Amino acid sequence: MVFRLLVFLFLFSGFYKTFASGDSKYDFVVSAKGKYKTIQAAINAAPDNKSVPIVIFIKSGTYSEKVIIPSSKINIVLIGEDLKNTIITHGDYNPKVVGRDTMNTWTSYTLAVDAEGVIIQNLTIENSSGPVGQAVAVRVVSDRVIFKNCRLLGNQDTLFAHGIGRMLFEKCFIEGTTDFIFGSAVALFDNCVIHCKANSFITAASTPNGNPYGFVFKNCTITADSGINKVYLGRPWRAYAKTVFLNCSMGVFIRPEGWHNWNSTEKEKTVFYAEYKNYGPGASIDKRALWSKQLMDNDTVDYMPCKIFSRNSVPIPVLGAWCPSLD
Repeated sequence: MVFRLLVFLFLFSGFYKTFASGDSKYDFVVSAKGKYKTIQAAINAAPDNKSVPIVIFIKSGTYSEKVIIPSSKINIVLIGEDLKNTIITHGDYNPKVVGRDTMNTWTSYTLAVDAEGVIIQNLTIENSSGPVGQAVAVRVVSDRVIFKNCRLLGNQDTLFAHGIGRMLFEKCFIEGTTDFIFGSAVALFDNCVIHCKANSFITAASTPNGNPYGFVFKNCTITADSGINKVYLGRPWRAYAKTVFLNCSMGVFIRPEGWHNWNSTEKEKTVFYAEYKNYGPGASIDKRALWSKQLMDNDTVDYMPCKIFSRNSVPIPVLGAWCPSLD
């Protein structure tokens, strides 16, 4: 099964256009006045373990609910009618008490994706709890997941990209304060806006030992609220963390050293923190942490999507458009 990502990226390249244009029938429609008034109700009604995409169209509105796509709902596609006006919002956080349960990082999500082959497009997903501590907007623990043209809004721990799966975030807006992109997954952020709301850390990767990739940011724009002036690109949640920024715009608020060791010189020996041809006042490498790396031109072939999303060095032919050498 050299990876259902063949189908996955077929959906990514052509399927989006079909459904976004309204030229095809949706399997389910969510709206305040329709049969399915909540997103969770539509997901629950979708058949389990389908080999073809099940498309749920979500009409504009604010959906105040906690949503989970369980592992049996593979190949679910959620498409919002309008990015800024189709909103999923919820306010759990660690250690909020709900009934007899105390929320933690794992359970504080607004949207959780546990199923493989999921595609999310044109949605705003918000943890509305405010700056109260760990409060996840999106938790993803599965494989072959795409977010396209989405907004992920929160503060600390906005995006929990965890597990050993592969994830693509394209043209998304992701905001937060501390460690707001964190976890162990392989995740590519392509042409995203990464917005910092506090003097803190953007990433906290926990890449497993032996994984060639962790978080990869390509052609992204790093922005910040006014008054922010001390932001680190990342710190290692665990030893062997991997995070790379390539061709990204960085404002003056990025600290000259760029990276933090989480007060552990031992982690400096195992992490892989690297940059390539970033630009802007925060991209100067003159005072970068000595244990971080600057990539060379011939290193960048390793950061083509076909390599990032490979398993066991098996290339993905459908990615020829992204990897000309495979054509």
